[in-house]
Amino acid sequence: MVQEFSYFCALMLKRVLVTGAGGLLGSNIVRELLKRGIATTVLVRQGKRYPTLENLDIRWAHGDIMEIDSVKAAMEGCDGVIHAAAETSPWPSRSPRVRDVNITGTRNLLEVALDADIARFVFVSTANTLGFGTKENPGHEDVPCKSWGYGLDYMDSKYEAQELVLATAAKEKMAAVVVNPTFIFGPYDVKPNSGEMVLSIYKGKIPGYTAGGKNCICATDAAIGTVNALLKGKSGECYLLANENMTYRELFEKIAKVVGVNPPKLFIPAFLAKTAGLANTTLYNAGLLKKPPQLSLPVVRISCDGHYFTAAKAIRELDLPQTPVEQGIRECFEWMKANGYIS
Repeated sequence: MVQEFSYFCALMLKRVLVTGAGGLLGSNIVRELLKRGIATTVLVRQGKRYPTLENLDIRWAHGDIMEIDSVKAAMEGCDGVIHAAAETSPWPSRSPRVRDVNITGTRNLLEVALDADIARFVFVSTANTLGFGTKENPGHEDVPCKSWGYGLDYMDSKYEAQELVLATAAKEKMAAVVVNPTFIFGPYDVKPNSGEMVLSIYKGKIPGYTAGGKNCICATDAAIGTVNALLKGKSGECYLLANENMTYRELFEKIAKVVGVNPPKLFIPAFLAKTAGLANTTLYNAGLLKKPPQLSLPVVRISCDGHYFTAAKAIRELDLPQTPVEQGIRECFEWMKANGYIS
């Protein structure tokens, strides 16, 4: 019955616009849409290469979510939107650019979508906008956000953008749904994002682990959950796209086993990790570091907490798969090897 309903919804959608299509999740979302026979338009920047989208049967629209006219042009002929584009940089922790892209860009898409009578709108948020919990009592969609204290505009701006989407769902005729993916592993990680963690473990660049942890999911599963949210998610609802809760020690051991190396053995106490994060941040602000620190104080503080969630709602309402995370790690590693990230 669920499959028949999804098929019926897919027939109603003539074309779907995807923003952020060149990223890890976006590239998998595009492939999932095409696999289901849904015509797809991607909004990308002019003059930039998108290797993960090459040779796909898609319509290319060039522009920027910050430009209303290019958003209008990209949305022509579409009746569904998946908004996955975002500025995710954790440095600097307070960034007008991050806020502008994530909040104003989302507002632009919502305004154009309403004018264009878009039937279904999915906003790809983040699990960080919802309240995390423990392994025994993991966070869920009804737990209030707990990430304000980290002082990261990425998390704060995604929360504000999410609120715009939910307010639109409450007041307007357009069906708008939010998906909240956790930490994603999989192929087509160009930047790389989670792939950087895999590379660092493989190359022995991570000396140890903190007491914190996170929830992880395979990119293909997150893509399926996102497309299912487009087809049958309830308007005004959030859905955690999650799978396995792991401490950093457990996660690093899992990655090391997949890539065939020894895992980090050193436990790093919170006070020591935070001291290093504060030192990195202070030295960079003083001009004594040439590159922005990968381990700034806010990032280290996050690594000391357990960001654990449950996907029960998405499993129940979106048929979210629960593929073992090892599969996503393996697909990430094999894709990076095939594409020159590992010599």
